[in-house]
Amino acid sequence: MKVAVATVFPDLFSAFLETGVIGRGLEKGVAAVEVHNIRMHPVDRRGSVDDYQFGGGAGMVLRPEPLFETFEEISWREGSRVALMTPQGRQLDTGYARELSECGKLIVFCGRYGGVDERFRREVVTDEICIGDAVVSGGEIPAMFLIEAVFRWLPGVLGRLESARSDSFATGLLDYPRYTRPAEFRGMKVPQELLSGNHALITNWRFRAALSRTREVRPEMLVNTDEKETEERFAEIMKEADRTKEQDNG
Repeated sequence: MKVAVATVFPDLFSAFLETGVIGRGLEKGVAAVEVHNIRMHPVDRRGSVDDYQFGGGAGMVLRPEPLFETFEEISWREGSRVALMTPQGRQLDTGYARELSECGKLIVFCGRYGGVDERFRREVVTDEICIGDAVVSGGEIPAMFLIEAVFRWLPGVLGRLESARSDSFATGLLDYPRYTRPAEFRGMKVPQELLSGNHALITNWRFRAALSRTREVRPEMLVNTDEKETEERFAEIMKEADRTKEQDNG
């Protein structure tokens, strides 16, 4: 997969692209990421890339010239999805991230200041993306969030692709509680079901725990859902994860 990021602060991405899931994916050659500096296309001698907005109002706006020129310097741009990180965008979820992971070419523009010139948005942008109902100063951190969410669905990035399938939201529920050794710590014990070795019992416990957590924290996720169908999907995902673990250990 080819990914390009356009930003006025390219240095913010240096450590991000060398670390964790992203670093491993790039090292394996599963994907390639380019970072493009919008400031390399200034509109005057002072290096300006933004200006006051017509009609007045707070917040400077990124001008169209540096935006279009940054886009046009990406040699493989034809046929790509072009994302703009913006509070006005579509909410990112695991299904959307998985969809973007299959597009082959993704260009991400990081909004800044009061936004971007509308002509660029209308002519170039294919996807306006928001990661939550909160506003930050720029799209760089949301872009990192997006890229990692997308990378997790690329085969070969994670140790097992099933790790992405069984994450929160992928099952239609929030994640179930997870425990590791020791089985008892300061009087707090791991549920007996998880120590039983009975896969059916463990899956049932995990499903009920995930369902309970979802009802408590995100009840809107359960609107118009069929509990039996959700349980069957959950059980199948757990089986896939177990099969893959056995293959890895074999």
